[in-house]
Amino acid sequence: MNNIMNKYLILGFSKVIINAILIFLSLGVVLNLFEEIEFLKNLNLNLALPVILSLSFVPTLILELLPFIIFLSSVVYLLQLRSSKNLLSIKVFGYSNLRIIFILSIYSFLLGLFTLFVVNPVTSKLIKYYETEKAKYSIDIDHLISINKNGVWIREVGDLGYKVINAEKLNDEYLEKISVFVFDNNHKLVSRLESKSALITDNPWKMKKIYFYDVKKDSVTFLEDYEFQTKHTLNKINSLYKNLNTISFVYLILNYSQLNEKGYSKKKLNEKINKFIVLPIFLFLMVFLAAIFTIGSLQQKQNFYYVLISILTCVAIYYFKDLSFALGQSAKISLVLSVWMPLILISLFCTIGVIHINEK
Repeated sequence: MNNIMNKYLILGFSKVIINAILIFLSLGVVLNLFEEIEFLKNLNLNLALPVILSLSFVPTLILELLPFIIFLSSVVYLLQLRSSKNLLSIKVFGYSNLRIIFILSIYSFLLGLFTLFVVNPVTSKLIKYYETEKAKYSIDIDHLISINKNGVWIREVGDLGYKVINAEKLNDEYLEKISVFVFDNNHKLVSRLESKSALITDNPWKMKKIYFYDVKKDSVTFLEDYEFQTKHTLNKINSLYKNLNTISFVYLILNYSQLNEKGYSKKKLNEKINKFIVLPIFLFLMVFLAAIFTIGSLQQKQNFYYVLISILTCVAIYYFKDLSFALGQSAKISLVLSVWMPLILISLFCTIGVIHINEK
């Protein structure tokens, strides 16, 4: 009987979660579609590309909103149980409020693990595809930055030709082991520049120990210092490193050292790892938090009150998370603590609420 009751609770909860995800997914695709159409409006393209871009981008957004989706789904499902008097029927079979919530919370925790190991690798591939495809139609297409296993690559076009810049890695404010290839408008190599390092905080870059190869004159010149004119500075290059959504949890764990060597800071990598780790715990606590607002009086008229309070709580948690991350990024607190702080406060609140849940 217990297995049947457990399956009944989980199946009903799953249906509400799936419906909620589909609603958020549909709204996300529609809203993002307008943005993609606006971005591509000056190009002679059909509607298929904006739709594909939206479908590639929105799953990552859904993943970020998953704790709030679980929270709202829990509120709706528990209200359904209470309104239909099924909650009382379940208690007849020996299920306390705490046991019901614990079953749903464990299921949410397992859903979080499934998301990390199965869903996240897919969403990271989709967002990587989204960024790659969108870059092809960018107005700034002549000034591209790419980061891969071969280091940092920059393509910069000017009136007389274009430059291709390659660096082994980004180390704090410096690019290391740099090669610059200068081509004319006929795609012929004009010169090549080799440098040990370059300070890239401002334009021009400050390069050290330069070997300048002039292809036409077939000559080599050595310079101790050199100022290299470019349109790219540290902030622009760093913007690519900040987007870790293109890296899945599994890949991040297995390739942590390689990512750090390529220029991703340990602080950012550790922050992202902790964001992944807290997800299942966050989902677990969201069910308890929803139960605190819903399992109480059996009066129907209180449903609107519970939904309203739940939505306001959802908004408050969202902005508190943003505030916590902002404190971490501004070095007011550590980045790792900024990830865990919202979870700690929710845990304390849920611990107090558990007593109230079990008494009802």
